[in-house]
Amino acid sequence: MDYIELHCKILSDNIQEISEILIAELNDIAYESYDETEDGVSAYILEKFFDLDKVNNLQVNEIPGVKIEYRYKVIKTQNWNAVWEKNFESILIDDQCLIRAPFHKDTPKTKYEIIIEPKMSFGTGHHETTFLMLKTMLEIDFEGKNVLDMGCGTGVLAILASFKNANKITAIDIDEWAYNNTVENISKNNCENIEVFQGDASLLKNQEFDIVIANINRNILLDDIKHYTSVLKSKGILLLSGIYDKDIPMIKDEASENNLEYISFIKKHNWVAVRFHKR
Repeated sequence: MDYIELHCKILSDNIQEISEILIAELNDIAYESYDETEDGVSAYILEKFFDLDKVNNLQVNEIPGVKIEYRYKVIKTQNWNAVWEKNFESILIDDQCLIRAPFHKDTPKTKYEIIIEPKMSFGTGHHETTFLMLKTMLEIDFEGKNVLDMGCGTGVLAILASFKNANKITAIDIDEWAYNNTVENISKNNCENIEVFQGDASLLKNQEFDIVIANINRNILLDDIKHYTSVLKSKGILLLSGIYDKDIPMIKDEASENNLEYISFIKKHNWVAVRFHKR
């Protein structure tokens, strides 16, 4: 399965601000990951979802004084590892958790060390949302808990839950590459208590979890909060990311409608991870 790399060159006096708006809008049309560059943003999307007309019709293009030049190329499946190995650096979170690839050497010793094979799926800790979810998870007690990881990507969040002595973890992603990459990564990290499924929230039936984590995007979260709540135990924890700070009010409103109590959020570059408890 091939990806499209869309490079967005921003012609503006405020590249950072326009980049944030652009990423938020691309996130709503199925783009999965982003690299901020000197002149703008490189964004990645499955080739089957790529639609240049949708990009050209983004509202960010209508901002006075702003011009964005778009160019794109196909990244073939067999070239993906080379792309990531060129740019992939290890990630250290709060001096407790290290995310590294198999080819990284001489990395610092930490309490939790997660090995991720960087392939077609995203979720290596580099993106703000994954980083924020990992950071929040480090503060939560997973001992003996049953955990659901929705939109598992590489499986990195599920693996940390396993390392933190969760009882059983269910990891779900709609993408075939994410499914396969998660299976490979849980094997690399010797996690025997993680089950992986390909699909969406329709798989959530007749189950019960102490903790649900979902790092997806705003629209899917808004649609699926009711499904997450239906399988979350009373007093259980729901962690959400894939959203900007400006999205918090609508997420809180939907959560409140589904018997969830807002607890807190943490933020990095306008991305947030939000924590709720089930009443």
